[in-house]
Amino acid sequence: MILVTGATGSIGRPLVHQLRQDGAAVRALVRDEAKGRALGCEFLVGDFDDPASIVAALAGVDRLFLNGAGAQPAGGEQPMVRQQKSIIDAAVAAGVERVVKVSVWQAREGERLAGGAHWQIEQHLKASGLGWSILQPNGFMQNFITGQGSFTADGNLVGAYGDAAVSYIDCADIAACAAALLTGRAGDGETFLLSGPEALTYAQIAEKLSVALGRTVRYVNLTVDELIAALTAQGLPPQFAEDVAVLTQGLAGGIAAPTTTAVRDLTGHSPRTFDEFLAAHHGALTALASASRR
Repeated sequence: MILVTGATGSIGRPLVHQLRQDGAAVRALVRDEAKGRALGCEFLVGDFDDPASIVAALAGVDRLFLNGAGAQPAGGEQPMVRQQKSIIDAAVAAGVERVVKVSVWQAREGERLAGGAHWQIEQHLKASGLGWSILQPNGFMQNFITGQGSFTADGNLVGAYGDAAVSYIDCADIAACAAALLTGRAGDGETFLLSGPEALTYAQIAEKLSVALGRTVRYVNLTVDELIAALTAQGLPPQFAEDVAVLTQGLAGGIAAPTTTAVRDLTGHSPRTFDEFLAAHHGALTALASASRR
């Protein structure tokens, strides 16, 4: 039995679909009963902060897909550290054999927000005695249809990346890699950097969005101070806004530009291009871009 956490998210939903297609026994941990029912598999309503629900969800499970919420504007240690460490400990107690964890691109000790938090969780998993594989994906293409890609009020793309490129990846490809690891023996004790097939600057992304939407989309580049001001104006705490801006500076330095062969190595197929992604999600992209211009 495979337990999928984050089962109704951008990675979890296609993963559940893939596992069901593969004929695997799969159980989903969800917070919303209606969304769980829509997955079409066994599910349990629970929460990372509800230990009893975690114990119940892990009963009879031999493999665990560990994926949770990202960084939050919270003081001190990121909540995900406590949450995911607790789930790893519960998996040990339940006799789980292997965990496939979603981390972030090149997670490092001491990094701000998600990077440093995931590094701590990775170390806890490696020391747990469980079999493990870690996926470190680059930025999600889905960010451009969920609002995290940041369209301005007049429908342009905004960021603080300068001329740096990012090898964005489709979450469906992350899910395919996870499915391969959860249903086979490959990758035990390995960490995989997952990227899309190409690195694109935000100016190039704006050009592709222009073609997809049938109108001109410009990239508006912000300074770090302008980004901090924009984030705080949205209601984020000043320290969280500064942390996001510092991480963005790293991306502007090109650390997210490399491409890897990990998706093909694990799945046997090439990762989806950004053009293919936009074509597959044209309706959602159009709705988001239209909403931003109202």
